[in-house]
Amino acid sequence: MKIFDVYPLYKVTPVSARGITITDEQGQEYLDFYGGHAVISIGHSHPTYVARLKAQLDKMGFYSNSVVNPLQSELATKLARLSECPQYQLFLCNSGAEANENALKLASFHTGKSRVIAFKNSFHGRTSAAVAATDNPKINAPINQQHQVTFLDFEDRLSLKSELDKGDVCAVILEAIQGVGGLDQPSQEFYRFLADCCKSHGVILIADEVQSGFGRSGRFFAFQHYGIEPDIISMAKGMGNGFPVGGILIHEKIKASFGILGTTFGGNHLACSATLAVLEVLEAEELLNNAAALESYFREKAAEIPEVKRVKGKGLMLGMEFDFEVAPLREKLIYEYRMFTGGAKNKKVLRILPSLGVSREELGLFFEALKAALS
Repeated sequence: MKIFDVYPLYKVTPVSARGITITDEQGQEYLDFYGGHAVISIGHSHPTYVARLKAQLDKMGFYSNSVVNPLQSELATKLARLSECPQYQLFLCNSGAEANENALKLASFHTGKSRVIAFKNSFHGRTSAAVAATDNPKINAPINQQHQVTFLDFEDRLSLKSELDKGDVCAVILEAIQGVGGLDQPSQEFYRFLADCCKSHGVILIADEVQSGFGRSGRFFAFQHYGIEPDIISMAKGMGNGFPVGGILIHEKIKASFGILGTTFGGNHLACSATLAVLEVLEAEELLNNAAALESYFREKAAEIPEVKRVKGKGLMLGMEFDFEVAPLREKLIYEYRMFTGGAKNKKVLRILPSLGVSREELGLFFEALKAALS
Protein backbone atom coordinates (compact mmCIF):
# COMPACT_ATOMS: atom_id res chain seq x y z
CA MET A 1 0.00 0.00 0.00
CA LYS A 2 1.32 3.44 -0.97
CA ILE A 3 1.31 6.31 1.52
CA PHE A 4 -0.96 9.16 0.42
CA ASP A 5 1.23 12.13 -0.54
CA VAL A 6 0.69 15.04 1.84
CA TYR A 7 3.97 16.94 2.20
CA PRO A 8 7.11 17.11 0.07
CA LEU A 9 9.59 15.15 2.18
CA TYR A 10 13.21 15.81 3.04
CA LYS A 11 15.35 12.72 2.52
CA VAL A 12 15.98 12.31 6.25
CA THR A 13 14.72 9.42 8.41
CA PRO A 14 14.99 10.31 12.12
CA VAL A 15 15.20 7.33 14.48
CA SER A 16 15.99 9.02 17.81
CA ALA A 17 16.15 12.47 19.38
CA ARG A 18 17.07 14.21 22.62
CA GLY A 19 16.93 17.90 23.41
CA ILE A 20 17.29 19.65 20.05
CA THR A 21 19.43 16.87 18.54
CA ILE A 22 17.91 14.43 16.06
CA THR A 23 19.76 11.31 14.86
CA ASP A 24 18.93 9.63 11.55
CA GLU A 25 19.21 5.98 10.53
CA GLN A 26 22.79 6.54 9.33
CA GLY A 27 23.83 7.93 12.73
CA GLN A 28 24.06 11.50 11.38
CA GLU A 29 23.04 14.19 13.90
CA TYR A 30 20.93 17.25 13.10
CA LEU A 31 19.99 20.27 15.22
CA ASP A 32 16.25 20.90 15.34
CA PHE A 33 15.34 24.58 15.06
CA TYR A 34 11.81 23.83 13.87
CA GLY A 35 10.42 21.45 16.48
CA GLY A 36 8.19 19.58 14.04
CA HIS A 37 5.91 22.60 13.36
CA ALA A 38 6.48 24.20 16.83
CA VAL A 39 5.37 21.04 18.63
CA ILE A 40 8.51 20.18 20.61
CA SER A 41 8.21 22.67 23.47
CA ILE A 42 10.41 21.12 26.18
CA GLY A 43 12.84 19.16 23.98
CA HIS A 44 12.83 15.70 22.44
CA SER A 45 12.71 12.80 24.94
CA HIS A 46 12.85 15.03 28.01
CA PRO A 47 13.39 12.64 30.97
CA THR A 48 10.48 14.09 32.98
CA TYR A 49 8.16 13.69 30.01
CA VAL A 50 9.30 10.15 29.22
CA ALA A 51 9.05 9.02 32.85
CA ARG A 52 5.54 10.42 33.31
CA LEU A 53 4.20 8.83 30.13
CA LYS A 54 5.80 5.46 30.93
CA ALA A 55 4.41 5.50 34.47
CA GLN A 56 0.91 6.30 33.24
CA LEU A 57 1.06 3.65 30.50
CA ASP A 58 2.01 1.07 33.15
CA LYS A 59 -1.20 1.96 35.02
CA MET A 60 -3.74 2.81 32.31
CA GLY A 61 -3.44 4.21 28.82
CA PHE A 62 -7.01 5.08 27.96
CA TYR A 63 -10.64 5.17 28.87
CA SER A 64 -13.32 7.37 27.37
CA ASN A 65 -14.86 10.49 28.86
CA SER A 66 -17.77 8.46 30.23
CA VAL A 67 -15.86 8.04 33.50
CA VAL A 68 -14.13 10.37 35.95
CA ASN A 69 -10.51 11.08 35.01
CA PRO A 70 -8.75 12.82 37.94
CA LEU A 71 -5.85 13.76 35.65
CA GLN A 72 -8.16 16.20 33.84
CA SER A 73 -8.89 18.06 37.08
CA GLU A 74 -5.20 18.07 37.99
CA LEU A 75 -4.41 19.49 34.56
CA ALA A 76 -7.10 22.17 34.78
CA THR A 77 -5.82 23.30 38.19
CA LYS A 78 -2.17 23.47 37.14
CA LEU A 79 -2.98 25.12 33.80
CA ALA A 80 -5.10 27.79 35.49
CA ARG A 81 -2.20 28.71 37.78
CA LEU A 82 0.63 28.70 35.25
CA SER A 83 -1.32 30.41 32.47
CA GLU A 84 -2.86 32.94 34.88
CA CYS A 85 -6.29 32.15 33.40
CA PRO A 86 -8.35 30.89 36.38
CA GLN A 87 -11.60 32.37 34.98
CA TYR A 88 -11.79 29.80 32.17
CA GLN A 89 -13.23 26.29 31.77
CA LEU A 90 -11.17 23.57 30.04
CA PHE A 91 -12.32 21.37 27.15
CA LEU A 92 -9.76 18.87 25.88
CA CYS A 93 -9.49 17.44 22.36
CA ASN A 94 -6.70 16.11 20.14
CA SER A 95 -5.38 18.80 17.80
CA GLY A 96 -5.30 22.48 16.91
CA ALA A 97 -7.82 22.07 14.12
CA GLU A 98 -10.25 20.39 16.52
CA ALA A 99 -9.66 23.13 19.07
CA ASN A 100 -10.56 25.86 16.57
CA GLU A 101 -13.47 23.84 15.17
CA ASN A 102 -14.96 23.50 18.65
CA ALA A 103 -14.26 27.14 19.47
CA LEU A 104 -16.13 28.33 16.38
CA LYS A 105 -18.99 25.90 17.00
CA LEU A 106 -19.31 27.05 20.61
CA ALA A 107 -19.32 30.72 19.55
CA SER A 108 -22.18 30.01 17.14
CA PHE A 109 -24.13 28.10 19.79
CA HIS A 110 -23.62 30.91 22.30
CA THR A 111 -24.61 33.80 20.02
CA GLY A 112 -27.10 32.06 17.73
CA LYS A 113 -25.24 33.59 14.77
CA SER A 114 -23.12 32.07 12.01
CA ARG A 115 -20.73 34.50 10.33
CA VAL A 116 -17.04 34.60 11.27
CA ILE A 117 -14.41 37.29 10.81
CA ALA A 118 -10.85 36.07 10.25
CA PHE A 119 -7.71 37.74 8.94
CA LYS A 120 -5.70 37.53 5.77
CA ASN A 121 -2.81 35.04 5.82
CA SER A 122 -4.40 33.24 8.77
CA PHE A 123 -4.14 29.49 9.35
CA HIS A 124 -6.58 27.83 11.77
CA GLY A 125 -6.61 24.18 10.70
CA ARG A 126 -7.98 21.77 8.11
CA THR A 127 -11.35 20.72 9.55
CA SER A 128 -14.57 22.18 8.15
CA ALA A 129 -15.07 25.52 9.92
CA ALA A 130 -11.38 25.92 10.80
CA VAL A 131 -10.26 25.61 7.19
CA ALA A 132 -13.03 27.96 6.06
CA ALA A 133 -11.48 30.54 8.42
CA THR A 134 -8.03 29.82 6.94
CA ASP A 135 -6.87 32.19 4.21
CA ASN A 136 -5.75 29.54 1.71
CA PRO A 137 -8.17 28.66 -1.13
CA LYS A 138 -6.00 25.67 -2.13
CA ILE A 139 -7.06 23.71 0.96
CA ASN A 140 -10.62 25.04 1.20
CA ALA A 141 -12.81 22.42 -0.50
CA PRO A 142 -16.27 23.21 -1.91
CA ILE A 143 -17.91 21.47 1.05
CA ASN A 144 -16.14 23.87 3.45
CA GLN A 145 -17.31 26.97 1.61
CA GLN A 146 -20.79 26.76 3.13
CA HIS A 147 -19.32 28.57 6.12
CA GLN A 148 -19.69 32.34 6.13
CA VAL A 149 -16.25 33.87 6.68
CA THR A 150 -15.08 37.41 5.97
CA PHE A 151 -11.32 38.04 5.77
CA LEU A 152 -9.94 41.41 6.83
CA ASP A 153 -6.52 43.06 7.01
CA PHE A 154 -4.87 43.70 10.34
CA GLU A 155 -5.26 47.38 11.30
CA ASP A 156 -8.38 47.92 9.16
CA ARG A 157 -10.55 49.36 11.90
CA LEU A 158 -13.15 50.82 9.56
CA SER A 159 -13.92 47.50 7.87
CA LEU A 160 -13.90 45.64 11.18
CA LYS A 161 -16.48 47.95 12.75
CA SER A 162 -18.56 47.96 9.58
CA GLU A 163 -18.72 44.16 9.51
CA LEU A 164 -19.57 43.90 13.20
CA ASP A 165 -22.29 46.53 12.83
CA LYS A 166 -24.16 44.17 10.47
CA GLY A 167 -25.13 42.13 13.54
CA ASP A 168 -24.68 38.62 12.13
CA VAL A 169 -21.14 37.83 13.38
CA CYS A 170 -20.73 35.11 15.99
CA ALA A 171 -16.93 35.22 16.33
CA VAL A 172 -13.71 36.92 15.43
CA ILE A 173 -10.73 34.55 15.35
CA LEU A 174 -7.10 35.59 15.10
CA GLU A 175 -3.55 34.57 15.85
CA ALA A 176 -1.62 37.12 17.90
CA ILE A 177 1.39 35.92 15.91
CA GLN A 178 0.60 34.30 12.59
CA GLY A 179 2.50 31.04 12.28
CA VAL A 180 2.06 29.56 8.82
CA GLY A 181 1.33 33.04 7.44
CA GLY A 182 4.83 34.26 8.24
CA LEU A 183 5.01 35.73 11.78
CA ASP A 184 2.94 38.88 11.15
CA GLN A 185 1.23 40.42 14.19
CA PRO A 186 -1.53 42.94 14.85
CA SER A 187 -0.46 46.11 16.61
CA GLN A 188 -1.21 46.60 20.30
CA GLU A 189 -3.72 49.30 19.40
CA PHE A 190 -5.56 47.18 16.84
CA TYR A 191 -5.88 44.07 19.01
CA ARG A 192 -7.23 46.14 21.90
CA PHE A 193 -9.63 47.95 19.56
CA LEU A 194 -10.76 44.55 18.26
CA ALA A 195 -11.34 43.23 21.79
CA ASP A 196 -13.37 46.32 22.71
CA CYS A 197 -15.47 46.03 19.52
CA CYS A 198 -16.22 42.36 20.15
CA LYS A 199 -17.32 43.13 23.68
CA SER A 200 -19.60 46.01 22.66
CA HIS A 201 -21.18 43.94 19.85
CA GLY A 202 -21.63 40.72 21.83
CA VAL A 203 -19.24 38.85 19.52
CA ILE A 204 -17.03 36.00 20.78
CA LEU A 205 -13.30 36.75 20.52
CA ILE A 206 -11.29 33.58 19.84
CA ALA A 207 -7.54 33.78 20.44
CA ASP A 208 -5.87 31.09 18.33
CA GLU A 209 -2.88 30.12 20.47
CA VAL A 210 -2.34 26.75 18.80
CA GLN A 211 1.21 27.63 17.76
CA SER A 212 1.95 30.62 20.00
CA GLY A 213 0.69 29.15 23.29
CA PHE A 214 2.43 27.25 26.08
CA GLY A 215 5.31 29.71 26.38
CA ARG A 216 6.33 29.93 22.73
CA SER A 217 6.12 33.75 22.69
CA GLY A 218 7.82 34.30 26.07
CA ARG A 219 4.43 34.63 27.80
CA PHE A 220 2.18 31.65 28.44
CA PHE A 221 -0.16 32.90 25.71
CA ALA A 222 0.76 35.48 23.08
CA PHE A 223 -2.41 37.53 23.64
CA GLN A 224 -1.04 38.32 27.11
CA HIS A 225 1.47 40.67 25.46
CA TYR A 226 -1.57 42.78 24.51
CA GLY A 227 -3.37 42.98 27.86
CA ILE A 228 -6.71 41.69 26.53
CA GLU A 229 -9.08 38.92 27.67
CA PRO A 230 -10.42 36.62 24.92
CA ASP A 231 -13.67 34.71 25.31
CA ILE A 232 -12.18 31.44 24.03
CA ILE A 233 -8.52 30.39 23.74
CA SER A 234 -7.51 27.52 21.46
CA MET A 235 -4.30 25.57 22.06
CA ALA A 236 -2.39 22.48 20.90
CA LYS A 237 1.11 21.89 19.39
CA GLY A 238 3.55 22.56 22.26
CA MET A 239 0.88 21.47 24.75
CA GLY A 240 1.80 17.78 24.42
CA ASN A 241 5.44 17.99 23.22
CA GLY A 242 4.59 15.52 20.47
CA PHE A 243 1.67 13.65 22.00
CA PRO A 244 -1.57 14.63 20.21
CA VAL A 245 -3.31 17.06 22.58
CA GLY A 246 -5.50 20.08 21.96
CA GLY A 247 -7.97 22.10 23.93
CA ILE A 248 -9.93 25.28 24.39
CA LEU A 249 -10.23 27.53 27.40
CA ILE A 250 -13.79 28.84 27.61
CA HIS A 251 -14.58 31.97 29.62
CA GLU A 252 -16.84 31.29 32.58
CA LYS A 253 -19.52 33.59 31.12
CA ILE A 254 -20.14 30.94 28.41
CA LYS A 255 -22.32 28.28 29.99
CA ALA A 256 -21.97 24.59 29.15
CA SER A 257 -24.78 22.18 28.37
CA PHE A 258 -24.52 18.45 27.76
CA GLY A 259 -24.05 17.44 24.16
CA ILE A 260 -22.75 20.73 22.74
CA LEU A 261 -19.15 19.49 22.61
CA GLY A 262 -17.86 15.95 22.76
CA THR A 263 -14.78 13.82 22.12
CA THR A 264 -13.74 10.18 22.36
CA PHE A 265 -9.98 10.53 22.71
CA GLY A 266 -9.67 14.11 23.99
CA GLY A 267 -8.25 14.43 27.50
CA ASN A 268 -7.36 10.75 27.78
CA HIS A 269 -4.99 9.55 30.47
CA LEU A 270 -1.85 9.63 28.34
CA ALA A 271 -2.72 13.03 26.84
CA CYS A 272 -3.20 14.53 30.29
CA SER A 273 0.05 12.97 31.51
CA ALA A 274 1.95 14.43 28.55
CA THR A 275 0.54 17.91 29.16
CA LEU A 276 1.18 17.75 32.91
CA ALA A 277 4.80 16.82 32.18
CA VAL A 278 5.11 19.80 29.82
CA LEU A 279 3.70 22.16 32.46
CA GLU A 280 6.04 20.73 35.10
CA VAL A 281 9.11 21.27 32.93
CA LEU A 282 8.01 24.75 31.77
CA GLU A 283 7.79 25.80 35.41
CA ALA A 284 10.78 23.95 36.87
CA GLU A 285 13.19 25.04 34.14
CA GLU A 286 11.72 28.57 33.74
CA LEU A 287 11.39 28.06 30.01
CA LEU A 288 9.11 31.05 29.44
CA ASN A 289 11.89 33.27 30.78
CA ASN A 290 14.39 31.49 28.55
CA ALA A 291 12.22 32.08 25.47
CA ALA A 292 11.83 35.76 26.30
CA ALA A 293 15.55 36.25 27.01
CA LEU A 294 16.74 34.46 23.88
CA GLU A 295 14.59 36.62 21.62
CA SER A 296 16.95 39.55 22.28
CA TYR A 297 20.00 37.40 21.59
CA PHE A 298 18.44 36.10 18.38
CA ARG A 299 17.71 39.62 17.15
CA GLU A 300 21.28 40.72 17.94
CA LYS A 301 22.76 37.84 15.96
CA ALA A 302 20.34 38.34 13.05
CA ALA A 303 21.32 42.03 12.90
CA GLU A 304 24.88 40.93 12.04
CA ILE A 305 23.67 39.34 8.79
CA PRO A 306 23.08 41.87 5.97
CA GLU A 307 20.77 39.53 4.05
CA VAL A 308 18.26 39.49 6.95
CA LYS A 309 15.88 42.36 6.26
CA ARG A 310 13.91 42.04 9.48
CA VAL A 311 13.06 39.67 12.32
CA LYS A 312 9.41 39.04 13.10
CA GLY A 313 7.66 37.36 16.02
CA LYS A 314 8.14 37.05 19.77
CA GLY A 315 10.04 34.80 22.17
CA LEU A 316 11.11 31.67 20.29
CA MET A 317 8.42 32.01 17.63
CA LEU A 318 10.56 33.92 15.18
CA GLY A 319 10.97 34.49 11.48
CA MET A 320 13.71 36.13 9.42
CA GLU A 321 12.62 37.83 6.23
CA PHE A 322 14.93 37.96 3.21
CA ASP A 323 14.73 39.53 -0.26
CA PHE A 324 14.61 36.06 -1.82
CA GLU A 325 12.62 32.86 -1.43
CA VAL A 326 14.15 30.71 1.30
CA ALA A 327 13.38 27.17 0.07
CA PRO A 328 16.90 26.66 -1.41
CA LEU A 329 18.43 28.06 1.79
CA ARG A 330 16.41 25.60 3.89
CA GLU A 331 17.63 22.72 1.74
CA LYS A 332 21.21 23.85 2.13
CA LEU A 333 20.80 24.13 5.90
CA ILE A 334 19.42 20.62 6.27
CA TYR A 335 21.62 18.75 3.78
CA GLU A 336 24.93 20.59 4.22
CA TYR A 337 24.72 21.94 7.77
CA ARG A 338 22.33 19.38 9.33
CA MET A 339 19.81 21.88 10.69
CA PHE A 340 16.02 21.77 10.53
CA THR A 341 14.21 25.07 9.88
CA GLY A 342 10.73 26.03 8.69
CA GLY A 343 9.11 27.91 5.84
CA ALA A 344 5.90 29.94 5.64
CA LYS A 345 3.17 31.08 3.27
CA ASN A 346 5.39 34.14 2.82
CA LYS A 347 8.10 32.33 0.88
CA LYS A 348 10.74 34.87 1.90
CA VAL A 349 10.42 34.04 5.62
CA LEU A 350 12.58 31.44 7.38
CA ARG A 351 10.80 30.24 10.54
CA ILE A 352 12.73 29.31 13.69
CA LEU A 353 10.77 27.36 16.35
CA PRO A 354 13.17 25.42 18.57
CA SER A 355 12.51 23.82 21.92
CA LEU A 356 11.99 26.48 24.60
CA GLY A 357 15.00 25.00 26.37
CA VAL A 358 17.39 25.81 23.53
CA SER A 359 20.62 27.49 24.69
CA ARG A 360 22.50 30.57 23.50
CA GLU A 361 25.31 28.28 22.40
CA GLU A 362 22.96 26.21 20.25
CA LEU A 363 21.47 29.33 18.67
CA GLY A 364 25.03 30.49 18.07
CA LEU A 365 25.69 27.32 16.09
CA PHE A 366 22.63 28.04 13.99
CA PHE A 367 23.84 31.53 13.12
CA GLU A 368 27.29 30.24 12.21
CA ALA A 369 25.67 27.78 9.82
CA LEU A 370 23.32 30.44 8.42
CA LYS A 371 26.21 32.80 7.69
CA ALA A 372 28.15 30.00 5.99
CA ALA A 373 25.12 28.92 3.95
CA LEU A 374 24.47 32.50 2.80
CA SER A 375 28.11 33.02 1.81
